[in-house]
Amino acid sequence: MKVLCDFCYRKCQISENGYGWCRVRKNEKGRIESEGFGHIPAIASDPVEKKPLYHFLPGTMTLSLGASGCNLSCDFCQNWTLSQNHEKGEYIAAEAVVEFAGKNGFPSISFTYSEPLVWQDYMLETAAKAKEMGIRTIMVSNGDASEEAMNRILPLLDAFNIDLKGDEGFYRNICHGELQPVLRTIQRITESGKHLEVTTLVIEGIHDGKMIRALGKMLEDSGVSVWHLTRFYPHYKMIDRSPTSELYLAKIIDIAKETNIPYIYPGNSVLKAETRCPGCGKTLRKHIGETIEDGSCPYCGERIYGVWN
Repeated sequence: MKVLCDFCYRKCQISENGYGWCRVRKNEKGRIESEGFGHIPAIASDPVEKKPLYHFLPGTMTLSLGASGCNLSCDFCQNWTLSQNHEKGEYIAAEAVVEFAGKNGFPSISFTYSEPLVWQDYMLETAAKAKEMGIRTIMVSNGDASEEAMNRILPLLDAFNIDLKGDEGFYRNICHGELQPVLRTIQRITESGKHLEVTTLVIEGIHDGKMIRALGKMLEDSGVSVWHLTRFYPHYKMIDRSPTSELYLAKIIDIAKETNIPYIYPGNSVLKAETRCPGCGKTLRKHIGETIEDGSCPYCGERIYGVWN
């Protein structure tokens, strides 16, 4: 008997003893379970800016967790050894994660490195316990979620970084996924009022000005305030490509700034990542790890998007 998994947009109908597309969700005697539940092969202490989140608790460290698996198979995946392989790692109970974060002064826990959507049962269990302890939670995701998944996730998670990888052709041919579920996820998060930043990995020769303008319009229409455009480095099945040049990224950043998205940042780059007030244009931060006192511009009083303390 097949059983439906609703963790992501694919909604796999999984036969008994079979797996979903992600190779994580399994039909075990008529019940869907996550293979390797709670086994965490990647755990680290990271600056929150590494997620990247530049407007959420800047200057703090976050406890980062990553389990195996993904519901996409991007040819350029930067973490393919974790997302495309299925190393179980050590079992760590959700209670132990939250206790460790509390004892060591982490203000947040991040679910990251691979794709938390495919191990969201563990993420949600951990997030619920973190909420009880006053520890905030962050999900770094490709955003190819189901509506049911977002209904579960939004009440518990505090901040999100969602990848908007490219146009529909890019998703179909390079990511082996779909664009529209990502746009729905972004819209759901902005409507919820939860903190959101979006990242696009820029591949020179693929992401051109036309695509960036189109993506910027999608984000602008969805009410996104923070957009990271980061340099590509050769990985996984794209090791034959050259890294995106600094000059090309600067050109793409200039095109992105034609939108009304107020905060646009370069990533994996030597380019400046300053924060300017969208009201008066004054520079508020020259370094991304700095906070903005009271979350407002000291020159004109404009409210600056983010969670600052």
